Amino acid sequence: MKNIAITGGAGFIGSNLVRYMVNKYSDYNIINLDCLTYAGNLLNLVDIENAPNYFFEFVDITDLAALRRIFEKHQIDGIIHLAAESHVDRSIQNPAKFVKTNVIGTFNILEIVREYNESGKHCRFHHVSTDEVYGSLNDKGYFTERTCYSPKSPYSASKASSDHFVRAYINTYGIDAVITNCSNNYGPFQFPEKLIPLVVSNIISGKNIPIYGDGLNVRDWLYVIDHCEAIDIVFHKGVTGETYNIGGNNELTNLDIVNTICSIMDIKLNLPVGKSFKNLIEFVKDRPGHDRRYAIDATKIKNELGWEPRWKFKMGLEATIDWYLSNKDWIEKITSTIYKQDSNET
Repeated sequence: MKNIAITGGAGFIGSNLVRYMVNKYSDYNIINLDCLTYAGNLLNLVDIENAPNYFFEFVDITDLAALRRIFEKHQIDGIIHLAAESHVDRSIQNPAKFVKTNVIGTFNILEIVREYNESGKHCRFHHVSTDEVYGSLNDKGYFTERTCYSPKSPYSASKASSDHFVRAYINTYGIDAVITNCSNNYGPFQFPEKLIPLVVSNIISGKNIPIYGDGLNVRDWLYVIDHCEAIDIVFHKGVTGETYNIGGNNELTNLDIVNTICSIMDIKLNLPVGKSFKNLIEFVKDRPGHDRRYAIDATKIKNELGWEPRWKFKMGLEATIDWYLSNKDWIEKITSTIYKQDSNET
């Protein structure tokens, strides 16, 4: 049995990846490492919590000693690192938390992997990052693996820093590591502070739909299951020291996304002819440092590892909306948890 750890495995991408790996690899023990912040919840994994090859460890990656104990307990052979503070708005409000988790947390894991190497053990390290480290594009061009870093928010700066630490440990200590930089994910179990689940949940509850600025900021959208498959391939076949960009080939403005969701839900919720949830749209003041356009060139991972996205955006969006409509209780439980946490923090 190989013992594979996944950090942040109770979060959005993490829980989808844990489920994918547990179901696909019966000869792997999958160890979920998570400290269950507002964005991580074991409700995301109830369908596999009793699987014989699934284990959960409550741990904060900023606690180096606790991480060491878990690595020794499970004799980790590989780690896929997703744990991160990831919401740009929250990074503007509290950048220190992002530095602590995204930079110090990554550093701690790298230190343990280095110690493993020096003791004669081996642990492959897959660092999952974001296209936001590259900054903002104009109307032309794409992010490639050679694009210079130009982060514009505390969040993207913290992720850029963690990427640099991974490369430094590859070059200085010879650890076996790969990096992936992905575009915007969407799909089931995403916390409703991100655009797509926020719009869906606001429509369900009859609240206004806020759109920053003019709504013409462009993002490339990647269905989370496509991302899980890409991570799987890179973790197993990626070349040590290499970076792979993962994109969905779906460039859309925020306004396009919102209008499409409204049109789909007009039909699914049987709104009368002439009525539309688009009436809930409310343009609000743009956030500081809001990047205009992200776009991924995923040629490298396609040519070298044979991966490309399978989910067309409309198909993935329909599936996502259906999931949220069928799991309104999940939305209620998740959001009530964060409201309690926010109240305790203030």
